Amino acid sequence: MADTIQLRDENGLTEEEFLSQYSSEGYPKPSLTADILIFRKTGDDIHLLMIRRKGHPFMGCLALPGGFAEPGETIEMSAGRELQEETNLIGQELKLTGIYSRPGRDPRGWTVSAAFATVVDGDKLRPEAGDDAASIHWVPIVRGEDGSFRPKTDEGLAFDHSEIIEDAARIMLG
Repeated sequence: MADTIQLRDENGLTEEEFLSQYSSEGYPKPSLTADILIFRKTGDDIHLLMIRRKGHPFMGCLALPGGFAEPGETIEMSAGRELQEETNLIGQELKLTGIYSRPGRDPRGWTVSAAFATVVDGDKLRPEAGDDAASIHWVPIVRGEDGSFRPKTDEGLAFDHSEIIEDAARIMLG
Protein backbone atom coordinates (compact mmCIF):
# COMPACT_ATOMS: atom_id res chain seq x y z
CA MET A 1 0.00 0.00 0.00
CA ALA A 2 1.45 3.33 -1.02
CA ASP A 3 1.97 6.05 1.57
CA THR A 4 -0.29 9.06 1.15
CA ILE A 5 1.45 12.34 0.55
CA GLN A 6 0.75 14.91 3.22
CA LEU A 7 0.57 18.44 1.90
CA ARG A 8 2.59 20.99 3.80
CA ASP A 9 2.03 24.74 3.89
CA GLU A 10 4.73 27.42 3.53
CA ASN A 11 5.70 26.84 7.17
CA GLY A 12 6.19 23.12 6.58
CA LEU A 13 3.06 22.14 8.53
CA THR A 14 0.59 19.43 7.65
CA GLU A 15 -3.09 20.26 8.13
CA GLU A 16 -3.16 18.23 11.34
CA GLU A 17 -0.13 20.12 12.70
CA PHE A 18 -1.60 23.47 11.65
CA LEU A 19 -4.94 22.74 13.34
CA SER A 20 -3.26 21.58 16.57
CA GLN A 21 -1.64 25.04 16.87
CA TYR A 22 -4.56 27.12 15.57
CA SER A 23 -6.47 29.48 17.87
CA SER A 24 -9.61 31.30 16.79
CA GLU A 25 -9.35 33.77 19.70
CA GLY A 26 -7.90 36.44 17.43
CA TYR A 27 -11.07 36.52 15.35
CA PRO A 28 -14.11 38.13 16.99
CA LYS A 29 -17.33 36.21 16.37
CA PRO A 30 -20.92 37.35 16.07
CA SER A 31 -23.83 35.73 17.83
CA LEU A 32 -26.09 33.85 15.42
CA THR A 33 -29.87 34.18 15.64
CA ALA A 34 -32.94 33.10 13.72
CA ASP A 35 -36.03 35.23 13.09
CA ILE A 36 -39.21 33.52 11.93
CA LEU A 37 -42.08 34.96 9.91
CA ILE A 38 -45.40 33.12 9.75
CA PHE A 39 -47.71 34.86 7.28
CA ARG A 40 -51.38 33.83 7.45
CA LYS A 41 -53.61 34.31 4.41
CA THR A 42 -57.37 34.32 4.82
CA GLY A 43 -59.01 35.38 1.58
CA ASP A 44 -57.39 38.69 0.67
CA ASP A 45 -56.30 39.38 4.26
CA ILE A 46 -52.71 38.79 5.34
CA HIS A 47 -51.54 38.68 8.96
CA LEU A 48 -48.10 38.13 10.49
CA LEU A 49 -47.51 36.24 13.71
CA MET A 50 -45.64 38.48 16.15
CA ILE A 51 -44.80 38.31 19.82
CA ARG A 52 -44.67 40.99 22.47
CA ARG A 53 -41.23 40.78 24.09
CA LYS A 54 -41.22 39.78 27.74
CA GLY A 55 -37.72 41.07 28.53
CA HIS A 56 -34.97 43.48 27.53
CA PRO A 57 -33.95 44.67 25.04
CA PHE A 58 -37.09 46.16 23.50
CA MET A 59 -39.25 44.89 26.38
CA GLY A 60 -42.93 45.27 25.54
CA CYS A 61 -42.32 45.82 21.81
CA LEU A 62 -43.70 43.72 19.00
CA ALA A 63 -41.09 41.41 17.47
CA LEU A 64 -40.73 38.37 15.30
CA PRO A 65 -40.41 35.05 17.12
CA GLY A 66 -36.79 33.97 17.21
CA GLY A 67 -33.62 33.79 19.21
CA PHE A 68 -30.05 32.60 19.53
CA ALA A 69 -28.62 29.47 17.94
CA GLU A 70 -27.21 26.93 20.37
CA PRO A 71 -23.97 24.99 19.95
CA GLY A 72 -24.48 21.87 17.86
CA GLU A 73 -27.54 23.22 16.03
CA THR A 74 -27.88 24.21 12.43
CA ILE A 75 -29.57 27.59 12.00
CA GLU A 76 -32.58 25.75 10.56
CA MET A 77 -32.82 23.69 13.77
CA SER A 78 -32.54 26.90 15.81
CA ALA A 79 -35.43 28.46 13.86
CA GLY A 80 -37.68 25.46 14.50
CA ARG A 81 -36.74 25.29 18.19
CA GLU A 82 -37.24 29.02 18.77
CA LEU A 83 -40.60 28.98 16.96
CA GLN A 84 -41.75 26.11 19.16
CA GLU A 85 -40.44 27.70 22.38
CA GLU A 86 -42.06 31.09 21.74
CA THR A 87 -45.28 30.09 19.93
CA ASN A 88 -45.80 26.35 20.52
CA LEU A 89 -45.86 25.81 16.75
CA ILE A 90 -44.00 22.83 15.30
CA GLY A 91 -43.45 21.31 11.89
CA GLN A 92 -43.63 24.49 9.81
CA GLU A 93 -41.81 24.34 6.48
CA LEU A 94 -39.59 27.42 6.64
CA LYS A 95 -37.77 29.09 3.74
CA LEU A 96 -34.63 31.18 4.19
CA THR A 97 -35.51 34.74 3.12
CA GLY A 98 -32.49 36.78 4.19
CA ILE A 99 -29.39 37.31 6.32
CA TYR A 100 -29.16 40.46 8.46
CA SER A 101 -25.82 41.66 9.76
CA ARG A 102 -25.89 45.47 9.91
CA PRO A 103 -23.64 46.63 12.76
CA GLY A 104 -25.73 47.89 15.68
CA ARG A 105 -28.87 45.95 14.70
CA ASP A 106 -28.93 44.43 18.20
CA PRO A 107 -27.95 46.54 21.23
CA ARG A 108 -26.54 43.42 22.94
CA GLY A 109 -23.66 43.24 20.47
CA TRP A 110 -22.60 41.88 17.10
CA THR A 111 -25.48 39.68 15.94
CA VAL A 112 -26.18 38.08 12.58
CA SER A 113 -29.69 36.78 11.95
CA ALA A 114 -31.06 34.34 9.40
CA ALA A 115 -34.71 35.04 8.61
CA PHE A 116 -37.06 32.18 7.71
CA ALA A 117 -40.65 32.47 6.50
CA THR A 118 -43.71 30.50 5.52
CA VAL A 119 -47.23 31.27 4.37
CA VAL A 120 -50.14 29.34 5.87
CA ASP A 121 -53.77 29.33 4.80
CA GLY A 122 -56.66 30.29 7.05
CA ASP A 123 -56.97 29.92 10.78
CA LYS A 124 -55.48 26.45 11.21
CA LEU A 125 -52.66 27.46 13.57
CA ARG A 126 -53.24 27.96 17.28
CA PRO A 127 -50.07 29.62 18.60
CA GLU A 128 -49.54 30.10 22.33
CA ALA A 129 -47.08 32.51 23.98
CA GLY A 130 -44.11 30.91 25.71
CA ASP A 131 -40.47 31.48 26.70
CA ASP A 132 -39.52 35.09 25.75
CA ALA A 133 -43.03 35.95 24.47
CA ALA A 134 -45.31 37.83 26.85
CA SER A 135 -48.15 37.51 24.32
CA ILE A 136 -48.85 36.55 20.71
CA HIS A 137 -50.55 38.65 18.04
CA TRP A 138 -51.70 38.23 14.45
CA VAL A 139 -50.82 41.66 13.05
CA PRO A 140 -52.41 42.74 9.75
CA ILE A 141 -49.96 43.30 6.89
CA VAL A 142 -50.77 46.09 4.45
CA ARG A 143 -49.31 46.89 1.07
CA GLY A 144 -48.38 50.51 0.44
CA GLU A 145 -48.93 52.39 -2.79
CA ASP A 146 -45.23 51.89 -3.53
CA GLY A 147 -45.69 48.10 -3.30
CA SER A 148 -43.96 47.79 0.07
CA PHE A 149 -45.36 45.62 2.87
CA ARG A 150 -45.60 46.67 6.49
CA PRO A 151 -47.40 45.66 9.66
CA LYS A 152 -50.51 47.75 10.34
CA THR A 153 -49.54 49.06 13.75
CA ASP A 154 -48.60 52.40 15.24
CA GLU A 155 -46.01 50.73 17.44
CA GLY A 156 -42.35 50.61 16.65
CA LEU A 157 -40.95 47.14 16.18
CA ALA A 158 -37.98 45.59 17.94
CA PHE A 159 -34.53 45.40 16.32
CA ASP A 160 -34.57 45.69 12.51
CA HIS A 161 -37.73 43.62 12.18
CA SER A 162 -39.46 46.17 9.91
CA GLU A 163 -36.73 45.57 7.31
CA ILE A 164 -36.92 41.79 7.73
CA ILE A 165 -40.71 41.85 7.33
CA GLU A 166 -40.51 43.96 4.18
CA ASP A 167 -37.93 41.67 2.58
CA ALA A 168 -39.68 38.40 3.53
CA ALA A 169 -43.12 39.68 2.47
CA ARG A 170 -41.77 40.68 -0.93
CA ILE A 171 -40.34 37.16 -1.38
CA MET A 172 -43.23 35.19 0.08
CA LEU A 173 -46.22 37.33 -0.94
CA GLY A 174 -44.95 38.88 -4.18
